[in-house]
Amino acid sequence: MKNLNQTHDPALRSWVQSANQDHCDFPIQNLPFGIFKIDGKDEPFRAGIAIGDQILDLAAVGEQGILPPVVHGHLTACSESTLNSFMAMGQVAWSALRLELSRALEEKSPLAGKLKSCLVPQAAAAYRVPADIGDYTDFYASIHHATNIGKLFRPENPLTP
Repeated sequence: MKNLNQTHDPALRSWVQSANQDHCDFPIQNLPFGIFKIDGKDEPFRAGIAIGDQILDLAAVGEQGILPPVVHGHLTACSESTLNSFMAMGQVAWSALRLELSRALEEKSPLAGKLKSCLVPQAAAAYRVPADIGDYTDFYASIHHATNIGKLFRPENPLTP
């Protein structure tokens, strides 16, 4: 298991108030990337991160040029209609961008005023698959499938608890 860094600190709070609510799916400690556009608008899909009940539009953040230069290329990759280029940059890039976004979303961040204009309500968004898939890895489609695969490795006990 990878070591968690300060972006996972349970004490972190965000200036995005909905991210601080109990049982929130997307608190500041959980900033998942996705691809979205505003539903019903003729605009390109682009990357964003979920925070509370909002999406932080990463293309808009990049246009503002307010994050450190070390992540400008990462934000450029997040302006594309898939996350493929960003994912190809590797874990060092992912961690660097996540850290800067976490800092920008922290409760007392001096960037809050500028970033508020980059928020889009999740309810107003349309989503798509975040990557172009050139191939796929098999997955369990049913209990029968899982049992058959389990028999290959554990013939006498194919489905463990």
